[in-house]
Amino acid sequence: MTTTAVQALPVPRWAERAAHAIPLLLLPQCLWRLPFAFGYDMGTGTGSIGSLWISVPYIFGLSLVTEALALLSFGLVRGWGEVVPRWVPLLGGRRVRPVAALVPAVLGGLGATVLFGPFTLGALGVGFSFDDMDNGALELLFRVCVLPVGLWGPLVLALAAHYCVRRRRS
Repeated sequence: MTTTAVQALPVPRWAERAAHAIPLLLLPQCLWRLPFAFGYDMGTGTGSIGSLWISVPYIFGLSLVTEALALLSFGLVRGWGEVVPRWVPLLGGRRVRPVAALVPAVLGGLGATVLFGPFTLGALGVGFSFDDMDNGALELLFRVCVLPVGLWGPLVLALAAHYCVRRRRS
């Protein structure tokens, strides 16, 4: 168990592992997107999304933003989610109000669940249909890459609930 900044409260191993798992769960989907930047439709039959001057920054930027948002889940299990780091101008060293961390975490967790849950269900064969792909191997790769993304929202919500309980005890 690791401890956090406020009164050395312990963070259970499951929460620490969940925070580490979130960016790793999103990585396959981010890698799946990259060929689209260069005009390869990965068997979806959708074609190119535009010129390389638009598609490359958009796809790479989307993947980087996705991973950056995933890394924010560490704030729910690390000390910088409870006390602003000293190097931050004007706010360094101040305690983070639990609401300031919980509201974005809950809204983000709910948003990720609503946004990516249907894709995960579709990859499992429920709801959405992905039968119109050109290649069976690419369809399998798609399902393997998209399936873990549906866990992002529920894991963030679980970490937010634990953060709330842990901060109340302090």
